Amino acid sequence: MSMDMTTVGDTGLLDTLQHEVALFARRAEQTRLGGVGQVRNSMDRAAYLLLNRLDKEGPMGVKALAASMGIDSSTVTRQVAPLVDTGLVKRTSHPEDGRAVVLQLSPRGQARLEEVRSSRRQLMAELTHDWEPAEREAFCSLLTRFNSALSARMAVPGVPGPEEQ
Repeated sequence: MSMDMTTVGDTGLLDTLQHEVALFARRAEQTRLGGVGQVRNSMDRAAYLLLNRLDKEGPMGVKALAASMGIDSSTVTRQVAPLVDTGLVKRTSHPEDGRAVVLQLSPRGQARLEEVRSSRRQLMAELTHDWEPAEREAFCSLLTRFNSALSARMAVPGVPGPEEQ
């Protein structure tokens, strides 16, 4: 799906957008948007996203978790291992097929996730304290839309995913 950038809009605006996205990505990684206080920088992005997904969608196998996150099963296996080792995720047998393994958030993992979420909510509140509620809603809506567009693009055959780039 090739498009002529001159038909999309002002290239200066697109240059500014790509630069601001690059800055955001760097700053987000530097801080891990880890929150404030003792919880700051205390959970890496992969762990947070895996725990969050298990919390929202419930127990599931590695393949289902990988598919729901749009990443490779081997990546999920590698990222889940330290979460199991630290007791944040439990491996259990599938209720219908005892040979299959199901990953599930442990009570300790649930408590830790809530602690991190609370810290991150506080950070978001601090960063946007002088924003109007409508500005927060608009930013959240547009960022969600932007992330959805990125996800859709990564799902297109022939477009390399993040692990291939």
